[in-house]
This record gives sequence, structure tokens and C-alpha cells, in this order.
Amino acid sequence: MRILCALTYYRPYTSGLTIYVERLATALARRGHSVTVLTAQYDPSLPARELMDGVRVVRAPVLARVSKGVIMPTFGGLATALALTHDAMSLHLPQFDAPGLALRGRLRGQPVVLTYHSDLQLPPGMFNRVANRVVDSANLAAGHLATRIVAYTHDFAAHSPFLRRFSRKLEVIPPPVEVEAVSAEAVAALRERWNLRGPVIGMAARLAAEKGVEVLLKALPRIIAHHPNARVLFAGPHEQVLGEAAYARRLAPEFARFAPHWTFLGTLDAQGMAAFFHNLDVLVVPSLNSTETFGLVQVEAMLCGTPSVASALPGVRQPVHQTGMGEVVPIGDDEALAAALLRVIELRERYIRPREVIAAKFSTERTALEYERLFARLGAHISDK
Repeated sequence: MRILCALTYYRPYTSGLTIYVERLATALARRGHSVTVLTAQYDPSLPARELMDGVRVVRAPVLARVSKGVIMPTFGGLATALALTHDAMSLHLPQFDAPGLALRGRLRGQPVVLTYHSDLQLPPGMFNRVANRVVDSANLAAGHLATRIVAYTHDFAAHSPFLRRFSRKLEVIPPPVEVEAVSAEAVAALRERWNLRGPVIGMAARLAAEKGVEVLLKALPRIIAHHPNARVLFAGPHEQVLGEAAYARRLAPEFARFAPHWTFLGTLDAQGMAAFFHNLDVLVVPSLNSTETFGLVQVEAMLCGTPSVASALPGVRQPVHQTGMGEVVPIGDDEALAAALLRVIELRERYIRPREVIAAKFSTERTALEYERLFARLGAHISDK
């Protein structure tokens, strides 16, 4: 099958959405499908076309930016040409360009599957409110044109105004999760490099307002009072993150205050992430709003034997609820977060589950197989009409 995937940002941009699509596209290509990703050339130095792990990537040049959105004059022409040479579409929301792609797919009688990753919530301001409404309208239009809409969990789907509107089209497919094997030497090397001598709390994310970094910062004094050598390792982009400059400036004094207890690792490769997870006593996901819908890193950490403490957002709480491997705390509650982190650090063995139990629930191959079956079922149904 020839499958066209589309999303605004793709690798090397780092976010949960881009990692999800990269894993899905690569796994589908491994399974023998011809996969193309249509995305933005958000950095002019990126090639307009390249082959990445068996996936053809086509990037449309960006003329201008609107907050985190992009304007791509050639996107429509590329979409039309690619629609003519593919059998199915996998579109990933939020995405302003999704309705046009979905319409092209439906006109050609193709299965059009939307995956709804999160709500879009831009920073406060009149302009961003307008941008939010424009993208929301585009998502709704794409939803009406789609053949099916995929959500990560029933939990998030039940609380999402968008997904509730399209409940008859809903398919729940667990997200793709994978962690590279890593040597004991690599795990020890990371520990020695950063001189980790006390409890280690990990956070893996972009430095972005919705991630709730300030909640962890507020919880830190209580944790340090019990564990003076406690350390936070932050893995992920933290400098010049698109749309987050003001947020980074606001938190800079707190990062300076906690400098002995807070280390930015930057963006790590797959081996580096595996070593990171293995060095943690606990992972924390203190996200604040529905732009976070699951937190793939929680399951990645669990596969490495590391429990998670997550905020009680729909979807985000599911890895802990489904595995029992951690705790869930009220959204934005730094006191509850500190208490939960201390419990997990001090009673860690109570939260550990066998790796095979976690792997049975979540894997990239399982996700790709379920998408493959969905496309085949939809294609057969369309052919019968």
C-alpha cells in the first residue's frame, strides 16, 4: 500500500507528535508499504526531499510563520501531486492544511485517517486566539471529511470536545513506543558524566509552557529538604524552542536558583534516551493542558524499569492507570507532586512491574499493525461501494 502521511513539523524537529509519526511511518515502511511524509521545510537548511529510514520525506518551503504555524504556498500543489500517487492518507492533527489534503483523498476514493494528537492552545493574546479558532475550524473541516479518526485512549477521547463530536468515526489505537537496548557501560557512563549521587528525577520534553516545568520547580524545595543530593535531569530541546522564548526567560531565574539540582541534557539520540531512562529513580510528566494527551516517554521509562508521576490529565494519566507503575497527581498541584515523587523515590520497588507486562500493551509494531489493518478494512469497504 502507498501511504501518504502529513503533519506540519517532522524530524529533526523534536516533539511527541513528530516522534509518533516517525515511528509509525518507519514501521509501516519496514512492513513493506511505500510511505511518504509531507511536511514543512521549517528550517531552510533542510533538504526539500530526502529518504529517512525507508520513508520518503517531502518538505514544502515556508514563506512566513504565524505563531507556531507556517504558511507554505507550494503545499497545495505538492499535496495534489502526492495524492495522485498514493492509496491512503494518514493525517496528523492539529494541522491547518489537513482539510485540503482530506478533500483530495476523499475525491480520489482513498481512506483518509486522521490521528488527533492534541488540542492547540497558543499563548494568551488576541492574535493567538484568532489563530486557535482558525486551526480549530480546519480540524473540524478535516474531521468531517475523514473516513476514520484515531485517538490514543478512550480516556482522552471521552474528554475531548473534538473527538466527542466524531464519536462514530472513532478508532482507539495505542501509540507507538520503543526504547533502544543500551549497555550497562553506557548507563554507567551517563551517571558518571553528570556525577549523579542522589535520587534522580527525569523530565523528557521540550521546554514549553504546557509541559508544567514550573510545577516541578515549585516542588523541588520539598524534595531537596528530604534528599539534599536530589537532581533533575531534563532531556529535550530547551534553547530557542519555537514560540517559547518568553516562557524560557520567565523560568531562567528559577533554573539559576536550582543550578546544583537541575541539569539540561539537550536533545539525546535513541541510545542516549535509553541510558537516561535507566538512570532515573522516577520520571515526571507535570503537563498542564490538553496539548498533552498521553506522554509517550512514560511508557519508554517504564520499559526501562522507571516509574512515572503524571498529572491527572485525560490520556496522560493512562500509562500509570494501565500499568500501576507510578502515581497520578492533580494538575498543577506542586505539593501533591512533591509528595508523590518522594513516595516513589522512597518506596520505588512497590511501583516496578515486569518489562514484558509493559511491552505487551505498547509497541511500535503493534501500532503499525493496527493502522495497517484499519487502512485495509477501509479500503475494502470503499471498494465494495
